[in-house]
Amino acid sequence: MSEYITANCEYPGEWDGTIERIVETGKFIISVVKVFPKGGGHPCHVTSFAEIKNGKIISMDEYWADDGEAPLWRQKMNIGRPIISLGE
Repeated sequence: MSEYITANCEYPGEWDGTIERIVETGKFIISVVKVFPKGGGHPCHVTSFAEIKNGKIISMDEYWADDGEAPLWRQKMNIGRPIISLGE
């Protein structure tokens, strides 16, 4: 877990975020957070699955998604629809 903390503390730039959803289920806490660079830029979303034991995080898996435009090859397929945040 120390590698995870080090990587996040030393990531370049200044970032902020908005928690959009937290779900507690059994020994896991699942969060969905919109992360964006301070001063502007493209936001991302991260979904985290934190395993909790004795009140502490013992493991975590994260899945990151860029909130930018879909790649051109996917746009040409004309499928899907925009995802609207829970807060909108």
